[in-house]
Amino acid sequence: MKPGNQTPVTEFILEGLPNTRELPSLFFLLFLLLYLLTLMGNTLTLLTVLCNSRLHALPMYCFLGHLAFLDTCLSSVTVPKILAGLVGPSGRAISFGGCVVQLYTFHFLCSTECFLYTVMAYDRFLAVCQPLRYSVVMSRKTCLWLAAGTWLTGSIHAVIQAFLTFHLPYCGPNQVEYFVCDIPAMLKLACADTAANQVVILANIGAVAAGCFLLICVSYAYIASAILKIRTVQGRQWALSTCSAHLTLVLLYYGPPVFIYLHPSSSQASDGAVAVFYTAVTPVLNPFIYTLRNKEMKKALRKVVCGQTLSLHA
Repeated sequence: MKPGNQTPVTEFILEGLPNTRELPSLFFLLFLLLYLLTLMGNTLTLLTVLCNSRLHALPMYCFLGHLAFLDTCLSSVTVPKILAGLVGPSGRAISFGGCVVQLYTFHFLCSTECFLYTVMAYDRFLAVCQPLRYSVVMSRKTCLWLAAGTWLTGSIHAVIQAFLTFHLPYCGPNQVEYFVCDIPAMLKLACADTAANQVVILANIGAVAAGCFLLICVSYAYIASAILKIRTVQGRQWALSTCSAHLTLVLLYYGPPVFIYLHPSSSQASDGAVAVFYTAVTPVLNPFIYTLRNKEMKKALRKVVCGQTLSLHA
């Protein structure tokens, strides 16, 4: 198509999740339940950390509060639009500017969470392998700088992805074969050769994901070696309990994106089903896996809930 004849796209239509249109009411209730549980679980986690001065001062729980906030935001970027699409065709429409904002926010939150998991692995490495130096190295100031660094690097990464995706012309079909404005689906609609963009984007995402995952693996290799040297059963149980939840979430988080971005030719159905895990399901699981298995968090959570109940009756 000649440049002079191109009509820029002003609106996109999100196709939504496959195999959900046959029973829209059922899937609407399912995703609404997941979203409400996400908001409730992660909000309680965040409030528990903020309201408890002891937890608020510990790096592990400081990072956990950031994770709860990220999960709430990530779910809010995707699930409400899924719900709107299940209500009716008009809910699947999204403006060009809205699509840009959604893609940027989606990758900003996902990459920030990726960096945060890496920082949390480093925190666990210090706690298990260098317990005597932990309070000195992981000071309050260091904790805040590391948390701020995850947000900053996530923002930079998202800006790069959004620019590489939307500096291309969009003048043809506007049917996005996905439930969110994401890179693989958007590049299919561009009115230009996207081969170079795909290479650069995949290399950028791959470098971030692989780099973070490698650092996490190195941290856990040292942690495993340190655990094997612990002689007491109680000491080993503490080390395993403090790391098992984080390791479980890392595996749940990294699996789906790797499948989607390293298999760009995979079907919409498989991509959509896999992506739902880290956008709708994982944010629900995080409070249960990471928070409710922790005795200190459960104790602090009971204080928050009981305190709110008493204040209502007062």
